[in-house]
Amino acid sequence: MTQSPSLVEQGLSQQHLKTVSCANVLTLAYQSLGVIYGDLSTSPLYVYKTTFSGKLSLHENDEEIFGVFSFIFWTFTLIALFKYVFIVLSADDNGEGGTFALYSLLCRYAKLSILPNHQEMDEKLSTYATGSPGVTRQSAAVKSFFEKHPKSQKFLLIFVLLGTCMAIGDSVLTPTISVLSAVSGVKLKIPNLHENYVVIIACIILVAIFSVQRYGTHRVAFIFAPISTAWLLSISCIGVYNTIKWNPRIVSALSPVYMYKFLRSTGVEGWVSLGGVVLSITGVETMFADLGHFSSLSIKVAFSFFVYPCLILAYMGEAAFLSKHHEDIQQSFYKAIPEPVFWPVFIVATFAAVVGSQAVISATFSIISQCCALDCFPRVKIIHTSSKIHGQIYIPEVNWMLMCLCLAVTIGLRDTNMMGHAYGLAVTSVMLVTTCLMTLVMTIVWKQRVITVLAFLAFFGSIELLYFSACVYKIPEGGWIPILLSLTFMAVMYIWNYGTTKKHEFDVENKVSMDRIVSLGPSIGMVRVPGIGLVYTNLVTGVPAVFGHFVTNLPAFHKILVFVCVKSVQVPYIGEEERFVISRVGPKEYGMFRSVVRYGYRDVPREMYDFESRLVSALIEFVETETEEEEEVLNARRKKEECMEIMEAKEAGVAYILGHSYAKAKQSSSLLKKLAVNVVFAFMSTNCRGTDVVLNVPHTSLLEVGMVYYV
Repeated sequence: MTQSPSLVEQGLSQQHLKTVSCANVLTLAYQSLGVIYGDLSTSPLYVYKTTFSGKLSLHENDEEIFGVFSFIFWTFTLIALFKYVFIVLSADDNGEGGTFALYSLLCRYAKLSILPNHQEMDEKLSTYATGSPGVTRQSAAVKSFFEKHPKSQKFLLIFVLLGTCMAIGDSVLTPTISVLSAVSGVKLKIPNLHENYVVIIACIILVAIFSVQRYGTHRVAFIFAPISTAWLLSISCIGVYNTIKWNPRIVSALSPVYMYKFLRSTGVEGWVSLGGVVLSITGVETMFADLGHFSSLSIKVAFSFFVYPCLILAYMGEAAFLSKHHEDIQQSFYKAIPEPVFWPVFIVATFAAVVGSQAVISATFSIISQCCALDCFPRVKIIHTSSKIHGQIYIPEVNWMLMCLCLAVTIGLRDTNMMGHAYGLAVTSVMLVTTCLMTLVMTIVWKQRVITVLAFLAFFGSIELLYFSACVYKIPEGGWIPILLSLTFMAVMYIWNYGTTKKHEFDVENKVSMDRIVSLGPSIGMVRVPGIGLVYTNLVTGVPAVFGHFVTNLPAFHKILVFVCVKSVQVPYIGEEERFVISRVGPKEYGMFRSVVRYGYRDVPREMYDFESRLVSALIEFVETETEEEEEVLNARRKKEECMEIMEAKEAGVAYILGHSYAKAKQSSSLLKKLAVNVVFAFMSTNCRGTDVVLNVPHTSLLEVGMVYYV
């Protein structure tokens, strides 16, 4: 199949880009520079500055500078190139990447579904494929462990949420440190400029970045790739110039021997400084998380043949400059820029910081959307900013919250070194989570040998633990910020997930007996009036308790009754042809159906989605294809009559019945549970988006019924 250029421009999921030409791969690789690598490419602004911000001193023999550059080179090569590009990018979930993609794979292969309304029919989805049925001894052992220890499944969820929350913390720290580092370069040309003015300029840029989010990145995305390309080319050329002019001998630091010499001569201070070195690979998670907008091959090509060499040359040149200018360590990046090109590079650096910020902000919107789909975050308003590009969304509440946090960190810290310490802890935490999840994926999904899995975990885990330990040492000096942010977000996510799970359990325990409904007869004990009644419920089987209130208290109900369950499945996308699952509830003459409407964790229901028409079409299709044991002519006549009844009922009007529920902890519950459910969960439930708004229910057709859930 030949892909048209328009499909490439839309950045469709990898599952739609299986067959790509060389030109298309290069086009996607070029576009990825502006979306994926903005964060990674701005790291040279602050890496050396943060690394040498502590007690690490420079000696005349330049052993420290050579050692730091050697660490940067090998960290970049081993973690970014070998781990992420060559290994992690292969662990995609139907073309999607990121922490949730790895977790989704594990849930499907090891039956670890956290979604309470999972059905066997979900496993027949085209995107649910679990590969070859072969099971190795080690994969069976891991599956058995999770099955026998349900608490381990909950621990895995918490572990994934921790990585997710640290990634959200990245979205607070990336715009802050990138913009402030870029703007601070102006002090070289205007030495008398007070620090307050630099902070004010940075804050104005941050406010501007967040203010334009509602227009969507697609309106300005066409200039992102040229900016990132110009930035990478400029810093790499400057790097080559500085290497040749100041110290060509820096090339010898590519040898890993210099890392050993560095740690031997600097001791504890050298180990602590590694918290700055790890900032050179900030943004590698974004490379994996944004996999769904590009093909894996295009990302690998862009990184291996352009981003990687450009950044290595930039770090090499800055190290060569530093080896001859020890006194400029805290302003090394801008000091190393040749005078004639200072202002052009400064302007490009500022724009590059904006591009890097945009990448993580957009990634955060996607993360929050996925969390909402998996019942791990309160419902928020999700707006599609593009009718063509899938996944381009905007979440107002999250956007303004991130802006306030960025401004608070910028004004409160004012110091990029402290921001760097905070940033390093967030980055290493996410990388460790990815390494652990990849170990499980290699065991359960890829079914690799034990020796291969252990080698991966030991090699990359030990490197990341080394950097993580150095960042932990910096907790008093800014490292506490991502911890506080992640714990706050994780508390919100876990309490919301706990509350919704308990409400579902209450629904299951209190659903109306089908025998009771059938005993009431075809009229269900009420007058059946023309129209379609849609009763929304979380249940995929049985009759919800909210319907019991109608049976008991209302004198009339609609002729066609449909129990609608809108649920998420742990796959990224579900095609429209597999969206609806229709079944009957009770005998045919009762006129009752169940419609399960399925979405993937990357699917976002669109605002103008014509739900009523699609549901009616699905009902008619179900009636027409339903098999029955009776004469063919009689059967065809009855089907036609029932289809006409459904169409007439739609013309008479559609009513939406939703349960407006309140969760309360039982009297016997612990104080902690009462605080979590009665205060925190109740506050979030009251202030989040209502179910009717999320489902785009017309207010003129809405009927809500109050319910109290004792959990």
